[in-house]
Amino acid sequence: MIFFVSGGSRGIGEAIVLEAAKQGHDVAFTYNANRAAAESVAVKARDIAPKGRFKFYELDVRDSAAVERVGDTVLDDFGSVEVVVPNAGVNLNGLAAHMSDDDWRFVIDTNLTGSFFCARQFLPTMVANRFGRIIFVSSLGRAGVSGQANYAASKAGLLGLSATLAKEYGRKGITSNVVVPGFFDTDMTRSDMSATNKEFWLKYCPAGRVGNAREVATVVLFLASEGASYISGESIQITGGLDWAP
Repeated sequence: MIFFVSGGSRGIGEAIVLEAAKQGHDVAFTYNANRAAAESVAVKARDIAPKGRFKFYELDVRDSAAVERVGDTVLDDFGSVEVVVPNAGVNLNGLAAHMSDDDWRFVIDTNLTGSFFCARQFLPTMVANRFGRIIFVSSLGRAGVSGQANYAASKAGLLGLSATLAKEYGRKGITSNVVVPGFFDTDMTRSDMSATNKEFWLKYCPAGRVGNAREVATVVLFLASEGASYISGESIQITGGLDWAP
C-alpha cells in the first residue's frame, strides 16, 4: 500500500514511516522546516527497504492550497494513496486567560484543521478506489491538560472528525480511526511535558516506563491492515495502562 504521513520527519511520524517501510509499503511524507531531518528519514527507509519508494515534501498543513498542491504531486508521483496518517502537530503552552489569539489559532490550525485538510485531500481517491484507511494521531491531552487549552481542544476535535468520516464513508470501503498515545519519548514531550507529569507517569503507569514511538507505529500499521477492516470510528489508547495524568 501507499502511505501519506504528514509530519513524518521526526518522532512518532518518523516511526510510522520506518515501520511502513519495514512492512513493505511505499511512503510519501512531509516536513515543515527541517529538510535535513526528512532526508535522514528517507535514507533510513531506503536502507530498510531498498526497493521501496520514499519521497518527502515540504508542507505547512495549515495552508489548504499547499495541501492540495502537495497532495496532487504525491498522486502524480505514486499513482494513488491508500493510507493517510495526519500526524503533524505542535504545542504552545499557556493558561487560557492569557492565551493569545495567535497561539490558539496556530495549534488548532495545525493539529485539527491541518489534519482535516490532509484527510479531505485524499478522500476522492479513496472513494474512487473503494478503499482507504485514515488514522489520526491524538493524545491523552484530549481530556484536558492545564496550560494547554489549545492543544487539548485540537486533539479532542480529532475524535469527532474521525467518527464523522467513519460514518460518512464506511460504505465506500474507508475506515477512520484515532490512536491516542500516552507518554512517549519524543521532542514534544521532552520540551513541553512538565516534570510533575513525568514523575506521575513513571510512578503510576502499570507498564512502569515511557513508551517507544515504534509502539504507536505498529498500532497504526495494524489499523491500516486488512485485519482491521471492521474497526472504524474508534479511538485506540496506547498508554501502558495509565489513562490519566494531572
